[in-house]
Amino acid sequence: MARRKKLGNQNPTQSVILPFTKKKSLGKEAVDIYERTGLSCYTWQINMLQAVMAVNKDGLWVHQKFGYSIPRRNGKSEILYMLELWGLEHGLNMLHTAHRISTSHSSFEKVKRYLEKMGYEDGEDFNSIRAKGQERIELYKTGGVVQFRTRTSNGGLGEGFDLLIIDEAQEYTTEQESALKYTVTDSDNPMTVMCGTPPTPVSSGTVFTNYRKTCLFGKSKYSGWAEWSVDQEKEIDDVEAWYNSNPSMGYHLNERKIEAELGEDKLDHNVQRLGYWPQYNQKSAISETEWNALAIEGKPNLTGPLFVGIKYGQDGTNVSLSVAVRTKDKRFFVETIDCQSVRNGNNWIINFLRKADVAQIVIDGANGQAILSEELKDFKIKHVVLPTVKEIINANALWELGIYQHSICHSGQPSLTRVATNCDKRNIGSNGGFGYRSHFDDVDISLMDSALLAHWACVTTKPKKKQKISY
Repeated sequence: MARRKKLGNQNPTQSVILPFTKKKSLGKEAVDIYERTGLSCYTWQINMLQAVMAVNKDGLWVHQKFGYSIPRRNGKSEILYMLELWGLEHGLNMLHTAHRISTSHSSFEKVKRYLEKMGYEDGEDFNSIRAKGQERIELYKTGGVVQFRTRTSNGGLGEGFDLLIIDEAQEYTTEQESALKYTVTDSDNPMTVMCGTPPTPVSSGTVFTNYRKTCLFGKSKYSGWAEWSVDQEKEIDDVEAWYNSNPSMGYHLNERKIEAELGEDKLDHNVQRLGYWPQYNQKSAISETEWNALAIEGKPNLTGPLFVGIKYGQDGTNVSLSVAVRTKDKRFFVETIDCQSVRNGNNWIINFLRKADVAQIVIDGANGQAILSEELKDFKIKHVVLPTVKEIINANALWELGIYQHSICHSGQPSLTRVATNCDKRNIGSNGGFGYRSHFDDVDISLMDSALLAHWACVTTKPKKKQKISY
């Protein structure tokens, strides 16, 4: 009796699929078209297409957006080619975008080759344009078109498509999304499909990560998600984890091939081969390594008074308070005191300031700055600074410099660490100034902003020198 071949996990390890009936899915139709090439589909690919191409009673896509993440070399792009072949046969206008020119061109070549395998002739049955980064295929009998492009911050503006495909979605940036997301708005039945892998330390995109998060937390309407992943880091030689996260194991992927790629980087293996999603964003403006290098153990040896930073969040929801103080080894220790809803009022801030030995208080945030400043006057609390835009820019620059030069230290507060290691830069003013913004909606950047304001006050205020009297 022949031994049954062991296959990888054919179903996603984590998914959000809206209810649908298989009879209402066009997935089988797409599989039949694809298999006219002489190729066959894997079970997991058929299951995926059923979900991606599900339609409701009105014939509209159940999922207007669908994202999926699968480790490398599993054949995730074949799903895209199946969609595009189906779209060409049904007269759809489609845009396939990728991060790299080589990826975009490879996809063009694949779809062209598949059409030829189906018996179509270039020039007779379809037209192909080979301009690298701007390839195009049109099927004459239906008028279906698929364009292949590399993504830019303005590519796609002014054009309209029925199907938008985001390949290498881990590199999809917010600027690119702003340029592309409206290109399917005019379609009677639009759909956007994103596919990729979890971000690596050099990935620049945040859209894919944020989309995954909103789907898994049930905050996205008409949206679907599927992934093959592990929920925690596994050892490199954990063979069961290979089968759990790689659905094409036992098909074109096998243990021997994975053994040949093994190295010593455990995190890279978990991200690339096992689909592990780190809890922090690896493309933060401040890396986890940089921030952790500033952490100190035990109680810091402090000298001098406190400098306080208070920041009202841009969305008007929260207000944060942090302190900075000099250390005897000539560094600047920063710590967050609290971040509370503005609905709680300012009493907690005032109570802290009345009890502390404070040299200077910096308050920023148009939605609360003036009110708090007046309240502090009523309590005769002095040394309040309302910084200008120029001073805010300087505060952000000094914060970055302090991190690079290791002149900042902290106690490793989890809240401050999470904000600092999940942030990006944003432009302020017109002369190259910058501030910070959070990668996640539920992580308030005001917490770090208050710390950097306190740090700025501490750095720029010279300590008072004791007067020496000599006779």
